Amino acid sequence: MKLQVIIGSTRPGRVSDRVARWVAKEAQNLPDTDVEVVDLMDYPLPMLDEPISPQYNPDRKPNEVAAKWLKKAAEADAFVLVTPEYNRSYSAVLKNALDYIDFQFARKPVALVAHGSTGGAQAVAHLRGVLPGLLAVTVPKATFMVGGAGQLTEEDDLNEEMKGNPYGPQTALKAMLEDTKWYSDALAAARQ
Repeated sequence: MKLQVIIGSTRPGRVSDRVARWVAKEAQNLPDTDVEVVDLMDYPLPMLDEPISPQYNPDRKPNEVAAKWLKKAAEADAFVLVTPEYNRSYSAVLKNALDYIDFQFARKPVALVAHGSTGGAQAVAHLRGVLPGLLAVTVPKATFMVGGAGQLTEEDDLNEEMKGNPYGPQTALKAMLEDTKWYSDALAAARQ
């Protein structure tokens, strides 16, 4: 499985990059999995300005940055979206990046990791409504970090107290990633 962990924030002082590296570190433990962290900061997409929805435009000519983003997304078999919760939803930069997608997420699993004052629960809820429009399969399990994102150590790891919690984010992340691998394998076989 080629897994992309996408950093869904570009703001200065973000912690989503640390969360994404923590996710990627755990994902390295999955069998037969190549993990890549993809930073939306490397894809400075203008606000979507295409005349027709990407899925319905057979003559689509995306701008240079969008073409680079779409090519990168097409390389993956599965995705983990890491998002902060801003104003009770996910970030605008992530929404804009998803709006450029036409078929790169189709019939592929997307897992969700969120952080914020409510663990990013509302961001995850909104993403669950958007991803079917990209023809993606949302992994039922998600990982929520209530205040824990800022506690990641310099090694992009949780502190010992959080790691030891059987109901904490490390346990949730491991289970979510195992399910992502299962869905990826099943969907890859079905796509053949």
